[in-house]
Amino acid sequence: MNLESPKVTLDKSAQEIFDFLNNVENFEKLMPDNISKFEVLGEDKFLFALKGMPEIILKRKEVEAPNKIVLGAAGGKLDFSLTGLISQLDTNKSEVNLSFAGDFNPMMAMMVKGPLTKFLETLAGNMSSAI
Repeated sequence: MNLESPKVTLDKSAQEIFDFLNNVENFEKLMPDNISKFEVLGEDKFLFALKGMPEIILKRKEVEAPNKIVLGAAGGKLDFSLTGLISQLDTNKSEVNLSFAGDFNPMMAMMVKGPLTKFLETLAGNMSSAI
């Protein structure tokens, strides 16, 4: 299953956005209001939980400064990734797009598609106030 957030344009350089996303502590600032837990587990790994959902651990898997950051599942039964693509539009203007890729069975995909889409939209939407 592949999902994408709407593209968000920010009045920041690609490097500034990359630096923000590369620091896993900053993801707490992007989380939705219904977050019930957020814990940094290392310089490249964090755990979070939304109310009524299981805990998820994300670990930084790949970086291509200043244009790409990939976070992936660290443990658990599901394999998925969250990728942030950053495009410099002007000196102080960049565009960010978040995408989710996961290998789920059809029943699971149907159940998580709506909540995951909303989650991606929230992460992207919160960037303008957090960065």
